Amino acid sequence: MKQHKHKKRFGQNFLNNQQIIDQIIVSIRPQSTQHLVEIGPGQAALTRPLLNIVNKLDIIEIDNDLITPLMTKFGKYPNFNLHHTDALGFDYSNLLVGTKQEKILRVVGNLPYNIASPLMFHLLSFAEIIQDMHFMLQKEVVDRITANPGSKTYGRLSVMMQYSCATEFLFNVNSENFTPPPKVTSAIIRLIPYKIKPFKAQCEQTFAKLVKLSFSQKRKTLRNNLKEYLLVKQIESCNIDPSIRAEKLGLEEFVKLADKLFEVKQ
Repeated sequence: MKQHKHKKRFGQNFLNNQQIIDQIIVSIRPQSTQHLVEIGPGQAALTRPLLNIVNKLDIIEIDNDLITPLMTKFGKYPNFNLHHTDALGFDYSNLLVGTKQEKILRVVGNLPYNIASPLMFHLLSFAEIIQDMHFMLQKEVVDRITANPGSKTYGRLSVMMQYSCATEFLFNVNSENFTPPPKVTSAIIRLIPYKIKPFKAQCEQTFAKLVKLSFSQKRKTLRNNLKEYLLVKQIESCNIDPSIRAEKLGLEEFVKLADKLFEVKQ
C-alpha cells in the first residue's frame, strides 16, 4: 500500500510492529466460522491476518484516500466487505441482513482517540448482536473504563461501560510501535457485552441520567449533586450515605439510586 499522509482529524496512528499485531490477533482469537467487523483499518495491519482466518470481515473506513488502496489490496477476497462511511453513524444491524449464520458480530479496531468514547457507546446500542469487542485505545481511557470504585480514574465512563460489559485490560502498546508515534501510550481492552446484566436498572435512560448527575461535579457529595432530584432521606433509603462522593459507589448502588429516581418521577 502506497505511503499515506496521516490525517490529524481522523486521529490516524498506524501500527508498524508485527509482534504487536500478532499479539493482538492472538488476543482476539478469531475463528474461521466467525463474522468480524474492523473499524478504521488504516494501512491494514490487522486486516490481512483476519481475512486469512474468518468467514466474513466487514471494514468500516471513513478516509477517502484509504478506500482505493484497500480495495486494490483486498477487493478480490470473497470474505472482504468495505463500507466507506462514518463508524459513529453506522447501523451495524445491517451487516446481518440476509445472513444464515448465527446473528453475532465480533468488533475490533484501533479507535481514534477523539471519538473513542462516543463510538463505544454507539456500539453498545447494538449489544444484542455483538459477542465481544477488542479495541486499541489511549491507555488513560482503558484505565478509566476498567477502574474500581474509589480509584482516581473511576468515573462516569467506568460506571457506564461496566454496567453494559465485562471489561478486561489486556496489554499496553508504546508509542514507538506507531507511525507517526502518538504522544501517549495505548492499550488493548476486551469488552464483552452482558447477555444478562449483573445489575439491571428499571429504566436505563434514568440510570444514565443519574450517573451523569452524580459525577457532574466530582468533588461534591451525592447530596449536593442530586439535590434537585432526590431528597437526603430518599438516598438514605437505598442504604447509601448522602455525604460521600460518587466515586465511592459501586455499580449496584448506582442502580439502586437510579431505580429510586425512576420511582420518584412516576
